[in-house]
Amino acid sequence: MEYILANGLDRPNFDRTDRIAAFAQAEGMAMHGHTLIWYAQGKEAFAGLSGAAFDRAFDGYIATVAGRYRGKVRSWDVLNEPILDDGSGMRDCHWSARYGQDGYILRAFEKARIADPDAVLFLNEYNQESVPAKGVQFLKLVERLLKAGCPLQGLGLQSHLWIDIPDGVIAAYMREVAQFGLPIHVSELDCTLRTENRLDMRSQADRIAAQGARVTELASAFAALPKAQQFAFTVWGLRDTDSWYRQGDKDDGRDKPLPFDSFGRSNPMAAALAAGFKTPA
Repeated sequence: MEYILANGLDRPNFDRTDRIAAFAQAEGMAMHGHTLIWYAQGKEAFAGLSGAAFDRAFDGYIATVAGRYRGKVRSWDVLNEPILDDGSGMRDCHWSARYGQDGYILRAFEKARIADPDAVLFLNEYNQESVPAKGVQFLKLVERLLKAGCPLQGLGLQSHLWIDIPDGVIAAYMREVAQFGLPIHVSELDCTLRTENRLDMRSQADRIAAQGARVTELASAFAALPKAQQFAFTVWGLRDTDSWYRQGDKDDGRDKPLPFDSFGRSNPMAAALAAGFKTPA
């Protein structure tokens, strides 16, 4: 959204996204669109708009973007990260200020459905499995949206994991969210070796072992879903050097959050993923 709107609402920029779509089409690859509406982007482009002008811009943006890639995009993250980090409630943002906390979500899905009747429409969120209150809020939100007639067709679990998530928590949440019967997309998997505890003296080998347990549990839980609910399993990058965890001055060069190291060699995480897919649980 930020890239497309960099030049303003009247001059959307599709150069990069068109190239990605053309490459995917030429190679026979399915493409997933991420993301139509996100609380963290779009505010500047909509600044100064109100009333009917805001409505036209909101609806028009979704119609323009989703409509442009109709038939090329298999699925969309229509709405990204609407819940507060601690799970205490829904985020306030420039979209909810106009339409309400559930209202802007419903409107976004309705407009996306019109723009592309065939794409699978997802709600995407993070830390549902690791922050209990947030997991509960996500389930309640999905229930409200479905009761309101929202054309919600899939659930995105970003799965930005960390090594100290207790055993069994990830699998238990996967089973719980699967009860809606909707397709599930593990949409942004990585697993950092870092912890918030400065007194954590575990060796690198122990951290990697804990990472492997988390990743194996996730892959195994996904593989245990009914086939119709196994939409996709996506990692948030391939090489460690490309990870958002390895950017900035806090990077010590030791984190291994992705399946391959900076030279493209397999990390232990790759084997952990393979093990999980082989043993559904």
